[in-house]
Amino acid sequence: MTDYGAVLRERLDRDGLLVCPGVHDPLTAAVADAVGFDAIYMTGYGTSLSKTGYPDAGFITMPEMISNAANIQERIDVPLVADADNGYGNATNVVRTVREYIKAGVGAIHLEDQTFPKRCGHTKGRRVIPREEAVGKIAAAADVRDDRAPDFVLIARTDARGTGDGSLDEAVVRANEFLEAGADVAFIEGPTDESELEYIGREVDGPLVYNFVGETGTSPYVDLSSLESWGFDIVLFPIAATLSTIANVYSDFSDFADDPVAAMRRIDENFDAQPVGSFHEFAGFPEVIEWERQYLPDEEQDKYEGSLGDDLESD
Repeated sequence: MTDYGAVLRERLDRDGLLVCPGVHDPLTAAVADAVGFDAIYMTGYGTSLSKTGYPDAGFITMPEMISNAANIQERIDVPLVADADNGYGNATNVVRTVREYIKAGVGAIHLEDQTFPKRCGHTKGRRVIPREEAVGKIAAAADVRDDRAPDFVLIARTDARGTGDGSLDEAVVRANEFLEAGADVAFIEGPTDESELEYIGREVDGPLVYNFVGETGTSPYVDLSSLESWGFDIVLFPIAATLSTIANVYSDFSDFADDPVAAMRRIDENFDAQPVGSFHEFAGFPEVIEWERQYLPDEEQDKYEGSLGDDLESD
């Protein structure tokens, strides 16, 4: 079994930003993996919206998040960085949360210091727990990492910048204390302009994440070269696949409402233009056929003689 934490640490040690496109399920993850990235990110917002139909406002549970993360990591060949929200409780809950994500096999998680129920880090109404309690949760997570999977990457996020009485200075203090408590990477959510990003890079003593949300959030569009020069190490594009899915399905289905046959033809043609093989190939049917050949009795192959459907022979 691949130690994706170790793989991720090796990739973090390389020069340059580690760019992680956001996905919300194994299907969108498989697309990202087919394109080719060094790591992929599982969005909490997209997971909540795609799995429950509800926004990122504390409606999704730990088992649902971990199940999604495990299925995504199983489907891809690169490390997954997974959202673990606020650990689903206090420090004792964090112990189990981190253990479960480690069992899921992912390369990394990020934990935040929001109260429960938490909400998207780019919406109003966020609150954070007291700093001492937040540091204790990160220390608990770090101890689990050290005990169970030393290469597992722990990212500690603070939302202190975006609360009603919050400040960037408080966020920086928390980020540094999280690193001192054992976090591998710090993550300050919600900087509002480039000067704040430069300040974070200068004042936080450790590796850094930037959450590139775009126009749906409060953080600015910024050149990746600038992020790297300011000291950032990982850039997440959390809802890239989710926005793309909504926009493209809406566009296709709007055409479909006008002329279903013509729209379906265009959808087919657009899919065929992508270098992923047939739909069944992309889904993994050739591998299933190879498993049948390897493990099932020879007579099981007789079902293919004269049957109709795509030729799914593996290379």
